[in-house]
Amino acid sequence: MGHLTHMILARGDPEASATPYKMVPVEKRDSNSDVINQILGDFGPWQLRSLFILFLCKIPAAWFMACIVFTAPDLYPMEEYTCDTSSLGPASNCSVSLDHCYVMVDYGDSGYAMRQCRKFLYTTGFHSLTMEFDLVCLCDFFVAWSQYWHLFGLLIGGVAATKLMRVLSPRQIYGTGIWCLLMCSLLMGLVKDFSLHCGLRCLAAVSCCFMITSGQAIFSDITAGKHQLGALLLYDCFWALGLILLPGLAVGAPSWQHIYLGVTLSLLVIVFLLPWTPDSPRWLLQHTKDSQLAVEKTVSVLLEAARTNGSFHKVSKELPRQLGQLREELQEQQPSAQWMDLWLGQNRRKSGFQLVAVHLALATFMVVHTGLLLHVRSFGREHLVSNTLAMGVAEMLGCCFALYLTFNWNRSKWQWAGGFAMVVGCIGSICWFLAEEAMPEVYGLTMGLLMASLPQAAVSCAQSMIFACLGELVPPEQRSCLAFSVVTWARVWQLSASFLTLLRQVSPALSLTAFCLLVILGGLCTSCLRTPPSNPEAGQVAGLRKQHFITKT
Repeated sequence: MGHLTHMILARGDPEASATPYKMVPVEKRDSNSDVINQILGDFGPWQLRSLFILFLCKIPAAWFMACIVFTAPDLYPMEEYTCDTSSLGPASNCSVSLDHCYVMVDYGDSGYAMRQCRKFLYTTGFHSLTMEFDLVCLCDFFVAWSQYWHLFGLLIGGVAATKLMRVLSPRQIYGTGIWCLLMCSLLMGLVKDFSLHCGLRCLAAVSCCFMITSGQAIFSDITAGKHQLGALLLYDCFWALGLILLPGLAVGAPSWQHIYLGVTLSLLVIVFLLPWTPDSPRWLLQHTKDSQLAVEKTVSVLLEAARTNGSFHKVSKELPRQLGQLREELQEQQPSAQWMDLWLGQNRRKSGFQLVAVHLALATFMVVHTGLLLHVRSFGREHLVSNTLAMGVAEMLGCCFALYLTFNWNRSKWQWAGGFAMVVGCIGSICWFLAEEAMPEVYGLTMGLLMASLPQAAVSCAQSMIFACLGELVPPEQRSCLAFSVVTWARVWQLSASFLTLLRQVSPALSLTAFCLLVILGGLCTSCLRTPPSNPEAGQVAGLRKQHFITKT
């Protein structure tokens, strides 16, 4: 391939060619028909292979998000742990509470004192994180705090990856992410300090966000048309696949360390596929400092794609010159709009209303998406596997429904997605009334699972649609700014998701009802969005590659 690149560059030398290439002005050229798109095409075997490799990063991202459900499950007092009162005095002077979290100590003439149990004796076979840190009485708070640091890492990682993409290529950021994630995963399975555990979870989330953000930037650049839109809509399907595979990774593990070991070994698959991971050709052409080197790198990517797709006949001897002129066009493009420009458009009131609606919609959906995933712990440890599988299947069906709505009901897709969310949110809210009814346990668990899975499917549908079609709400020059604003805003509010799950200590129905009310609010905001009539689907997907926004994990 290097020899072919040298030949193409030699043939493209100005002195070696007598046929000059006429440069088409930027304003007259279709943004989807430049020389790179002419060689790559909208989709082909090379893009399919690249999409598969890039989509794989969603699987470990889902594992690191949801593994806390399996590494810190609830333990049952008396059956699996008891309070160790040896440090508080003779056992005859100690009265332990039913949950074995408090001890009433008799000091004789000095009276009684209530002490919190800090050491425990365990009889369960699985060694969890709460046992490692002796936090069985604070299990819910531990899960919420640990998950908070993961969500905080997603927030920091998304912002950092977007800013780093100005100086590092998407493939470099992707490679940095997988190597850092591999290191963090290995260390998380070894450290036994609570502070280090939280810090490593944050770093692992940053690494996941590096891979997700850069991966989307790459496949948005190498695909076009409906294939690009479909790839954006189905990106979260591999996240759902990760949830489906997680129980198989966790079931049978004797300790939390073995779960992290399984995750670490699985990451080696992505490391092995790094040589076949492509880079963004337009990023290389636009941001590589040396002009000759930029053209060489881009030609190398295009030749590899042409060889795999069987489209060598599309490679012209004028390719280096065409790429050089395309580089000048890309570098002459106007800078992206500022944040205030989003709110100061011509139709200020109408556009401002839609901007507020999309900010609120994605924020509520991302809070619910994380909260419902943690809520599966409320159905009991015995049902973790089936509930996690159900949530994964629900998310995958939601992504497929978003694909169906976008391609078959494009003009009214927002209303369909928002209506679906409001309906299932209302259905899920019924759980508050059913919680007071006496019914067999199997019926109660089935109803609870159904009322949690349906909102998750609606959230996955609307969330995927917002990520993929966000750019159609504003002019092309404002798309990257809007995407950055919406997703960063949503990630800030997502930090509260883990603490909302603490409502289950009052009642699991209260926690689920709170999330369903947020789903209704998000559905209402989504229904307020409109696809501009002057922005048909073809024009909308043409600008999607310019959206290098921060996506969910």
